[in-house]
Amino acid sequence: MRRNKKERQQLLKSTIKENPFITDEELAEKFSVSVQTIRLDRLELSIPELRERIKHVAEKRFDDEVRSLPIDEIIGEIIDIELDKSAISIFDVSREHVFKRNQIARGHHLFAQANSLAVAVIDDELALTAKANILFTRPVKENERVIAKAKVEKIDDETGRTKVEVTSFVNNELVFKGDFVMVRSKK
Repeated sequence: MRRNKKERQQLLKSTIKENPFITDEELAEKFSVSVQTIRLDRLELSIPELRERIKHVAEKRFDDEVRSLPIDEIIGEIIDIELDKSAISIFDVSREHVFKRNQIARGHHLFAQANSLAVAVIDDELALTAKANILFTRPVKENERVIAKAKVEKIDDETGRTKVEVTSFVNNELVFKGDFVMVRSKK
């Protein structure tokens, strides 16, 4: 059903407020208009693009939760976290993250996303990487979205060490796996 511009923009605002992670493509389909129309509507309404909305929601939601490092030092954007249990972040690979000759992401960016997520999931003021065993399973290309998932495997209060497994995916395909041993304050 086609709506007039004013009605569509009102619905657009409420839809994005309800789900800040909705894409312009999904909005265009929902309102039966072009992606360009959605972008123009967002511009008129001063609604930022998806990446900025995700960042804003994550900063607002997780800034008080993450204790081990400032939220702006995390590589990628945290979209979910339960301290000492699990965390998820997303990282969009852009031109600045890839080699010019083949558009393959530099490995240190994928490692940094995984490592900073392993630090962020620790419920302590101090969390440092003591050891990492990593495996890259396939190259990641420019414009791909990497979703990293951290899972706390074991907490040893006696030694102050925590084992965190991080797996990273592009479209449900494993691209990186890391086992991190993190040092934290002894409680």
